[in-house]
Amino acid sequence: MLTHFYPSPCGSLLLAIDNGHVCRCLWACQKEADKFLRANAHAEATDEDTRLLGILCHQLDEYFQGRRNAFQLPLDPHLGTPFQQRVWRAIANVPYGRTITYKQVAAAIGKPAAIRAAANATGANPIAILVPCHRIIGSNGSLTGFAGGIAAKQFLLQLEQER
Repeated sequence: MLTHFYPSPCGSLLLAIDNGHVCRCLWACQKEADKFLRANAHAEATDEDTRLLGILCHQLDEYFQGRRNAFQLPLDPHLGTPFQQRVWRAIANVPYGRTITYKQVAAAIGKPAAIRAAANATGANPIAILVPCHRIIGSNGSLTGFAGGIAAKQFLLQLEQER
């Protein structure tokens, strides 16, 4: 496993690559980032992990420069529960520059009454930006909870609106 702090314009991100898959893109301010680093302190990186980290950083650079609106990266298929994975797939389908509500996410996975569960799964997303949970908003249009902070969410949405 290989970890790296990426200095995004809206906050530092902890990136992690393991066995040729992106397994984390967490806001460094998250408690989960510290826990993850402690739990994986002695992990070793492969050459494939090093190569993929370079590609990930390059794609993030392009995203923040407004030159990329989708990521082509192998994501760890073992992350999350089956329910969380369904939610994250629905989130991944939200087009660049658009937003949907948690209620719409729940409906998209065929569980229209599971709004709170969909919101919790959104909050548990371990691959921020790549799985664009910043595009999910409250039913009243409010920028509700975001692991990187509301200012980061606002920055990302504005970045995408300007392109």
